[in-house]
Amino acid sequence: MTPPRLRVFPAISRNRDPQKYIGELMRVAEFADRNGFEGILLFEGNDVFVEPWAMAQHIMAATTRSSPLIAVNPVYMHPFTAAKFVSSLAQLHGRKVYLNMITGTAVSDLQGLGDDQSHADRYIRLGEFVGLMRQLLASPRPVNFAGRFYRAHHLQLRPRLPAELMPEFLIAGQSEAAQRVAKETGCIMQMLPPDLDRGLDAPGMNFGIFAREGREEARQAAKLRFRDNPDDRELLVLTMENTDSVWKRHLYAGQSGELGDNGYWLLPFLTFQADCPYLVGSYQEIGAKLKDFAAKGLTTVMLDMVADETEMQHVCKALAASGMF
Repeated sequence: MTPPRLRVFPAISRNRDPQKYIGELMRVAEFADRNGFEGILLFEGNDVFVEPWAMAQHIMAATTRSSPLIAVNPVYMHPFTAAKFVSSLAQLHGRKVYLNMITGTAVSDLQGLGDDQSHADRYIRLGEFVGLMRQLLASPRPVNFAGRFYRAHHLQLRPRLPAELMPEFLIAGQSEAAQRVAKETGCIMQMLPPDLDRGLDAPGMNFGIFAREGREEARQAAKLRFRDNPDDRELLVLTMENTDSVWKRHLYAGQSGELGDNGYWLLPFLTFQADCPYLVGSYQEIGAKLKDFAAKGLTTVMLDMVADETEMQHVCKALAASGMF
């Protein structure tokens, strides 16, 4: 019997330099294309330097098999526009894309955009967005849709998308509202909890990996790459005051920046250097953790990666040690 295979979507660690952003994305995207990753995660938000749909086109033109995971937030576009982008990329490249459906961005950004919906209502809107978009992509006939946030009357997308190129929808979030919408729309993506002992309860997770041949070598290298800094911690405090994200608050509640004996490390998140916690250890230790996660239902990983060829090779060795990549 063939063992289950983990789908892995790399994402670059937080980048605050617009001059390096595209280069780092392309470095990771091309590495991912050569090494069996599903595709690369592309973020969305007011502070993202390049619109993810434009970046997806750039990446697909430069790769042979990559299927980007594109973040989509209803605050920025109509479902018909998103469906049109999916159809266009399918026609241009003959490849599917994945869609990471999100509702969150900074509260100040929502205010700037004139969006005053509550956290729960944004997830209701997200569910309608996915429902209408799926109908537009799959229906051979004009679509009628009557929701709270979206209405369509004899709306049709041409040409109809082939079934094999239909996008897969992933939902990011840990709130009750996110869980409810995820049951209706597809795989839910979550952060690891503040403490690994709390267990996993989602098929998708977001974390980073820092690995070496030996455990101590990995821990020393990780501490050199991600350094504690009071200014960076203060930057995270400021962003926490400007978000209603449930998963960020869960992680922030962990607060410890210590590298645990089990290799679990929140410091990259707490110092605003990454959007997620990290697993640190030997290739075999990380591989064993991934295998254990998969036994608990994990199928999909959004993987924070340092955009450095050597570091990415270390990550590949840890993934390979799981026997599922």
